[in-house]
Amino acid sequence: MIVSETKLKGCFILEPKVFNDSRGYFLESFNQKTFEEKTGVAVNFVQDNESLSSRGVLRGLHFQKGDFAQAKLVRAVKGSVLDIVVDIRKDSLTFGEHVSVELSEENKKQLFVPRGFAHGFVVLSEIALFSYKCDNFYNKASEGGIIYNDKNLNIDWKLNESEFIISEKDLVLPTLEMAKI
Repeated sequence: MIVSETKLKGCFILEPKVFNDSRGYFLESFNQKTFEEKTGVAVNFVQDNESLSSRGVLRGLHFQKGDFAQAKLVRAVKGSVLDIVVDIRKDSLTFGEHVSVELSEENKKQLFVPRGFAHGFVVLSEIALFSYKCDNFYNKASEGGIIYNDKNLNIDWKLNESEFIISEKDLVLPTLEMAKI
């Protein structure tokens, strides 16, 4: 596995070793020992989630706060997404900065999103099957979010805004400045 830290401390891109042959491919999508050796991060995933979305679906930017903050390991099993993480750790040197990574069934990249980050993605392909592991259980009372088009974040979502399909809940999220973190 190749592990690269992004400009946001603690946020890593993981590229698994893929074994291809005439039957298809095999990869190890997660190995706790290897992950901890390569990242220096001890993590215990307790929940796996999956979503199926069509082109233009934009989910996010979401986070869990307080005792229910979550680290995530995310990937696109089918299709392609543009994955976005925003550093919302108020004491961080990169507070308010973001990273975008294309995750796809072709490149097999994964993104480790540590606690203290908002996360979202937009589907670039006709459909995308998105899978992620969480190190803490979801708690509705602890959910938070940031509006996808916050002008101070200036995120390039790579699609025309007219293509976006966004939930009503995500359309009324606050800016980072107004968010309760």
